[in-house]
Amino acid sequence: MIPPAFDYTRPTGVDEAVRALADAGEEAKVLAGGQSLLPLLRLRLAFPELLVDVGRIPQLRGVREDGDTLAIGALTTHHDVVHDPLVRRHAGLLAAATATVADPAVRHRGTLGGSLAHADPAGDLPAVALALDAELVVAGPGGRRTIPAREFFVDYLQSALAPDELLVEVRIPKTDGWGFHYEKFHAVAQSWAIVGVAALVRRDDGHIAEARIGLTNMGSTPLRATAAEQALSGADGPQAVARAAEAAAEGTRPSQDLSASPEYREHLARVLTRRAVLTAGGMG
Repeated sequence: MIPPAFDYTRPTGVDEAVRALADAGEEAKVLAGGQSLLPLLRLRLAFPELLVDVGRIPQLRGVREDGDTLAIGALTTHHDVVHDPLVRRHAGLLAAATATVADPAVRHRGTLGGSLAHADPAGDLPAVALALDAELVVAGPGGRRTIPAREFFVDYLQSALAPDELLVEVRIPKTDGWGFHYEKFHAVAQSWAIVGVAALVRRDDGHIAEARIGLTNMGSTPLRATAAEQALSGADGPQAVARAAEAAAEGTRPSQDLSASPEYREHLARVLTRRAVLTAGGMG
């Protein structure tokens, strides 16, 4: 299909992009890699009056260390995230999960910031950001502010970004010494996850000292499996992990669609949590 008509601007800096968004109000959309927005335009599910193309702003790309944190530019592509040595060394869960996103063509164009700002609960990376306790830095007319990932995802395809704000950086605490794994179930390769589980595990003296679990496609936003996280504290083997994983679906509200029923998604959450935690904890 042919997208609706729109105006187009390509700013060369963050301040210029923010001004364009502020001038257009709610009638503007940000274009980065385009892997989420362009299909919506072609299907006429989005009708922006202005596209603000931020793809040529160099300050929004790259990975750097900032003490115990990695700062990743919002325009950094999935491909670059997967292959960046800092990400692989200090945030292995992000690299591993990003490697499962779609296909190589999408990973070369799609961006980390675009994936998070789109706020799709079926996307792989929002749940990973939750598990990593990431923070998202946004720029607006009043300056910059930092939003914890747990507050960023508001509802289905809705984030805490104001219409005149731009996501500029994702800050991820280093997880050196933690085991990690991303486990997802999908009908065919490269499709959206029916359910996904992002697991981080820190072991101490043979048992799990701390676990973080992010859930993909188990509600209108990405979720943390807090009941399972608490139950995993002190788990010392596969049987204990399996018992704790039974709590993975508590507090979730999975949807009914052509891919799965809510009950099936709850079953998958329990099974995939057990698998992800066992692998992350080196107990599989």
